[in-house]
Amino acid sequence: MTATFPALRLRRGRSSPWMRAMLAEHRLHPSDFILPLFICEGQGCEEPIKALPGVSRWTVDRIGAQARAAAALGIPVVALFPNTPGHLRTMGAEEALNPDNLICRAVKAVKDACPEIGVLTDVALDPYTEHGHDGLVDEAGYVLNDDTSRMLTQQALVQAEAGADIVAPSDMMDGRIGAIRAALEDAGKHNTAIMAYAAKYASAFYGPFREAVGSGGRLKGDKRTYQMDPANAAEALREVAMDIAEGADMVMVKPGLPYLDIVSAVRKRFEVPTFAYQVSGEYAMIEHMAAAGGGERDALILETLLAFKRAGASGILTYHAMDAARLIG
Repeated sequence: MTATFPALRLRRGRSSPWMRAMLAEHRLHPSDFILPLFICEGQGCEEPIKALPGVSRWTVDRIGAQARAAAALGIPVVALFPNTPGHLRTMGAEEALNPDNLICRAVKAVKDACPEIGVLTDVALDPYTEHGHDGLVDEAGYVLNDDTSRMLTQQALVQAEAGADIVAPSDMMDGRIGAIRAALEDAGKHNTAIMAYAAKYASAFYGPFREAVGSGGRLKGDKRTYQMDPANAAEALREVAMDIAEGADMVMVKPGLPYLDIVSAVRKRFEVPTFAYQVSGEYAMIEHMAAAGGGERDALILETLLAFKRAGASGILTYHAMDAARLIG
């Protein structure tokens, strides 16, 4: 039983800043964030991404400075995504297995510049295919599950050898987590963690990201045969259960804000480290809203990130990571 009004006035708990701080149920910390970084070829270059105001692609020689800046703010991990040159994108995605490819060179550059920060790498073929899909396709354009899984396993090993601390399969092929875990164990990479994109939806919010990695204009058809239907929630729990059983150390829900119900359900059901990706479209909405005078940018950033924590997220991949870390620092 609880008291009733007027003995109980809930507004007393909101009456001053110190009272609100003392009673806050959830808090943000820089260690909650993973910072995505985009990599491009060249030397000494920063390429602003039009669809992501304030976000750029960086050449390998400059990516270390970005990692150091993130670490100085208390951000524990950077996630690397390559914009592979067009002439290296093929039907067979062979560049994904090149130990001197753009992502592997970037991993080494980050580790040389900032050994204390963690490095997460994307395991998927869309940065390397000429058709923009996350896997190998047959003559009809259908993405082949098992052939792709074998390729992803090799790709994960290449990235682990380059120094990746976390490999993050984002492709949504069935069975790839078990194959990657077995291969890492066989290779002696016992401490290489797997963050599975376990519930990745076929979302309309990915457009700016596809521009950032150069795959958007290449995509033939859509990704609905392998990414999840936005109508489904119970299926997400089945996907997460499968990836955990196969050896995932952490799981991810993507996108973020439109799927907070999934984040909450996953955390409650499985009690495993559960991450959410505040994707490019979510970032762009905040930036465009603030630029149009529709809201105060800093407040929008912190309120949306706090929603992830309230839903149960262990951490958040967000392009606002450095801004948020400065604001709460």
